[in-house]
Amino acid sequence: MKVMNRKTFLTQLGGVGLVAMLPVNLLMAKSKSDPLKDKRLKGKVVLTEEGKVLKIFGNKQVHKFVGKDNNNQLVEWVDYLAPGSGIPPHIHTKEDEVFRIIEGQVEIMVGNKTTVLNAGDMAFAPKNVVHSWKVVGTKKAQMCVSAFPSGMEFMFDELNDLPPGKPDTKKVSEISAKYGIRFV
Repeated sequence: MKVMNRKTFLTQLGGVGLVAMLPVNLLMAKSKSDPLKDKRLKGKVVLTEEGKVLKIFGNKQVHKFVGKDNNNQLVEWVDYLAPGSGIPPHIHTKEDEVFRIIEGQVEIMVGNKTTVLNAGDMAFAPKNVVHSWKVVGTKKAQMCVSAFPSGMEFMFDELNDLPPGKPDTKKVSEISAKYGIRFV
């Protein structure tokens, strides 16, 4: 097998060889899809008492950042949860989630591992991995959740519009499925 030296290889590649030698960050700097370089993005500060308030299965949920704030990179909300509140095992096919416990105790299952999280603890649930959570103990909990990319905020808008009381699991499953979430 004949070994080609670098100069010969790049000469034969022509213009492609020059592009291959450019630093990746220089190529990305010209990309319109790089959200960090997008001049249309504006900073946003959301104070504790601010945000869009929803009622999801009887619990208050406050949306702090949504896709329109950040080129659809993320949606972030705070859940104010009663003891015993939770979401059964489910899978997201579109987004990853990060859970941060602000107060209380939340038992979270990611994959095949279950852990009780306390204030300050975090968990990561990547897309396509089964996960669930439930408030444990007798105290209320507060949990900040981030989902990457955004889009789930539209699902929560639909869930907010459901009648109060015990949720219709068939309807909840139908709404969730529209956004790539299925219960297992």
